[in-house]
Amino acid sequence: MVSDLNEVFSTNARNMKKSVIRELLKLTRRPDVISFAGGLPDPNAFPVDDVATITVDVLKRDGALALQYSPTEGDPKLKDELIAHHEREDGIKLSPENILITVASQQGLDLTAKVFIDPGDPVIVGLPTYIGGLGAFRGYGANLIGVPLDDSGMRMDLLERELEKLGRKRQKPKFIYVVPDFQNPAGITMTEERRLRLIDLARQFDVLIVEDSPYKELRFEGEATASIFTLDGDGQVIGLHTFSKILFPGMRLGWMIADEAVIQKLVTAKQSTDLCTPAFTQAIVAEFAARGLLAKVIENVKGIYREKRELMLASLDEYMPDLPGLSWTRPDGGLFLWVRLPEHIDADELFYEAIEKNVAFVVGSAFHCDGSGSNTMRLNFSFPTKEDIVEGVKRLAKVIENHEGARRATGDVVATP
Repeated sequence: MVSDLNEVFSTNARNMKKSVIRELLKLTRRPDVISFAGGLPDPNAFPVDDVATITVDVLKRDGALALQYSPTEGDPKLKDELIAHHEREDGIKLSPENILITVASQQGLDLTAKVFIDPGDPVIVGLPTYIGGLGAFRGYGANLIGVPLDDSGMRMDLLERELEKLGRKRQKPKFIYVVPDFQNPAGITMTEERRLRLIDLARQFDVLIVEDSPYKELRFEGEATASIFTLDGDGQVIGLHTFSKILFPGMRLGWMIADEAVIQKLVTAKQSTDLCTPAFTQAIVAEFAARGLLAKVIENVKGIYREKRELMLASLDEYMPDLPGLSWTRPDGGLFLWVRLPEHIDADELFYEAIEKNVAFVVGSAFHCDGSGSNTMRLNFSFPTKEDIVEGVKRLAKVIENHEGARRATGDVVATP
């Protein structure tokens, strides 16, 4: 082996970092640990029997095609089902040329970075935002610029300020990355007013929007907001979607929607990545959707997650200590909620104290491209059982209470005005 691998690794490889979430999850695998850390769906919602039946039917009827290579663009039958799905859900009419089937939406993020980002290119992201997006963009050398969120989504006044600042430097971001519906990690939803303003700014500054939308169908209450892709209608937006959260993740299937010219460039990039998405999994999911089962699964999942969200919110209300600055979001859907701790509490330190008490979360700093957010954490309510939600919140509340008590006992107290 060469003496110094760093000399032979590419710049892209040297930019890559292990996922903080994946590394932390290694500490949560003990059976006695209640984990709010992962973004896992509830396995009890998986339609195992239906998938087993359909798998056999697909093999008997279309085995020769299902076990063969498939077109890079994706299975035409699955594309037809997705066209129908978007027309029902979003009221948009797509053609097959507007769709690329991917190995889940994470591949979509990687392909987007591969196609658009040169080392040093500015890319605008939320503060906080999905860590998988941050990893994909960093891997290709992006200069990540964070724009804070509030309860209505990305702050458009601050976004405009960043775009103007870049313009004065004769720079332009390659794209603006947003997760507008039940955002991972914060659980908030961008208002329609903000979405329209985002489109206006993107057009004014001639910048693409990448809309990552894994959770949009998982709305428990309130009125649905039109997708940014729908509101734009002019090719300014690239949409990322996945079956992982609305069906199950084991198939590793997602899709991208965009202008035909963008899709063709993404297809070329995908050909050198994996040639094609597995034909077998595409055929199974296409048949699953064709039988009307996808809509049924989504409705079932929404009911399950609604109950779990309500239970977690009720438990937080009941057991969390009454501390100034301690708050949490109340999402209308999705899989996550976001806890903001008092500014003097470091969630990175708190994580290890929580592990000692057999409860886990994801530190919020992992979702901030600028290293901020040290007093925040993400909690997942979709995977743990109802019993574990209650007990886990009790444990977490006790950890925060003990941490604050120890701080006060040592006299490390910041005076409040």
